[in-house]
Amino acid sequence: MNDELFMRRALELAAKGRGQVSPNPMVGAVIVKNGEVVGEGYHTYAGLHHAEIIALQQAAASAKEATCYVTLEPCCHYGRTPPCSKALINAGISRVVVAMSDPNPMVAGRGIEELRTAGIQTHVGVLRKEAEKLNEIFIKYITSKRPFIHLKSAITLDGKIATRRGHSRWITSEASRYRSQLLRAEYDAIAVGSGTVLADDPELTLRIAADRHRPLHRVILDRRLRTPVNARLFRNSAPVSIFACELHAASYHGKTRLKETVEALTERGAKVIFCPQEDYLRSVLDRLSEMQITSLIVEGGSEINWQFITHSYVDKLTLFVAPLTVGGTSAPSFIGGQGFDTLSQALRFKIESVSQLDTDICIVAYPTT
Repeated sequence: MNDELFMRRALELAAKGRGQVSPNPMVGAVIVKNGEVVGEGYHTYAGLHHAEIIALQQAAASAKEATCYVTLEPCCHYGRTPPCSKALINAGISRVVVAMSDPNPMVAGRGIEELRTAGIQTHVGVLRKEAEKLNEIFIKYITSKRPFIHLKSAITLDGKIATRRGHSRWITSEASRYRSQLLRAEYDAIAVGSGTVLADDPELTLRIAADRHRPLHRVILDRRLRTPVNARLFRNSAPVSIFACELHAASYHGKTRLKETVEALTERGAKVIFCPQEDYLRSVLDRLSEMQITSLIVEGGSEINWQFITHSYVDKLTLFVAPLTVGGTSAPSFIGGQGFDTLSQALRFKIESVSQLDTDICIVAYPTT
């Protein structure tokens, strides 16, 4: 029996839940009997049922003595749904092929052990790397207790994100901007700094149709609480969280005016959250994690990008590079801040892919450390 063939089909099914399953993982399942597919399923949060349950329902009586291919270890605990491991046992499945074990401590090998204890032949590790890549967001969130951070930027050939006068619309082609929207659709939240809000007044919304069970959350990193109450952010009902530092904000506004500013922003629908100045960024990520924000795409300016880079919080990098140069020592570069003193301090990346989008180049890379 071609285990890889059927597991690839399970991974294809799992990917259909992209952008829909958070805070859960993407999971696909295929049930095969006598070399023929008799049941398939994939998880979507709104659909409630897990992939294995959907596949078992489709297979019905044919599930007895069949093989189930599943991209993630079947759950063995009660959450919103009963355990999938017990459903597979009760259905009479004789063999289970799993791509990867579940990093969730509530499962972490227990589901596999339960299947083996029940006498089901269980094999783990078929297309493991592909399964781990598919669920890179879930793995990071569940193991580190912080969101997966994807740093994304549109830059010129000379590494600028705007001209010296701040002009940045549009550096990249329409094809790159559409790809950027597709990326937004996969993430729980998008983050920018207050400088970007003041300079560009973005809405930070999805401009394409996307199946989601919750809207894209807008995150503003704004220590001094400079976000204007008339910002375009507030033109729609998608949630906005503004993370400020009380000392910085009080110094900028004065204590009396600070209270008025918080009230005004709250009336516009924003949630204002004060974080300590010390370890501000980590505090922001901790709060987002508590809100079950599993993934964050950062589209900030050079200073915000530097903060994420220097704290080694970047898990993935996407650059859309346009074939133009603007020059200017005062024109903002992709990464700002004070910079590193030596090359040995630099955050290094491994390029995963380079592709062409109309006139632009799209580079996708991962940190090597």
